[in-house]
Amino acid sequence: MMKKRSVEIEKKLKRYSNYILIFVFGLMLLSLVRNLLKIRQADEKIRQEKERIKALQEENKKLTEALKEVKSEEFVEKQLRNKLGLAKEGEVVIVLPEPEKLRELAPKIVEEEEVLPPPNWKKWLELFY
Repeated sequence: MMKKRSVEIEKKLKRYSNYILIFVFGLMLLSLVRNLLKIRQADEKIRQEKERIKALQEENKKLTEALKEVKSEEFVEKQLRNKLGLAKEGEVVIVLPEPEKLRELAPKIVEEEEVLPPPNWKKWLELFY
């Protein structure tokens, strides 16, 4: 009886062994697909970060150039002249009012309409009558 039972168990195991192998293979395939998706996402993040780094390097370069310009002697002199109204020795500073005030103070330009002279027949009429 034991032998018979063991033979039955072996038959069942053989029959289900294919299903078990397919199930294990499916799990492995699912794991592989998940890993591939994670790798693809990681590659995309790396690409985005490289672009971000490139943009930050360009911005850094622009800011470095702006800093050099701000530290230059010409820039400092320009700011002193424009913002503080300072001048070198012998120079005269002229401070003009705001552009709106200048427009108010400026003389008004009256545009005359072009009028044609009266026709000759009207001139003759006025002369005799």
